[in-house]
Amino acid sequence: MKKRILVVDDEPAITRMLVLILEQTGRYEVRSENSGRNAIALAREFRPDLMLLDVMMPGMLGSEIAEQLQADPELRAIKFVFLTAVVSKEEAQRSNGQIGGHTFIAKPISADDLCRTVEEHLG
Repeated sequence: MKKRILVVDDEPAITRMLVLILEQTGRYEVRSENSGRNAIALAREFRPDLMLLDVMMPGMLGSEIAEQLQADPELRAIKFVFLTAVVSKEEAQRSNGQIGGHTFIAKPISADDLCRTVEEHLG
């Protein structure tokens, strides 16, 4: 059975690109959401194994979505990786890709980096 991934970013061009990259591997069922406010409801319905969460979004930050996931007994098993344009690739490498103990990927994201990070989290 394919692992499920939910991509949450307020920029439709980014979610489309990430969905395409992940679907091309043939390993994942991928859905996307451009509204942070709708992400929790979609997570509840879709039951992803992993969420890729943009950090800076209008309405609701990626960190707030992650907090709600972790506070919900039904959703706390969902793994998540933050996407951010705020941190450079160099900063990401220096901190081993971690912010507050959570993995993040610096934008712009290469297909290789994306697939490697997803593989590491879904094993």
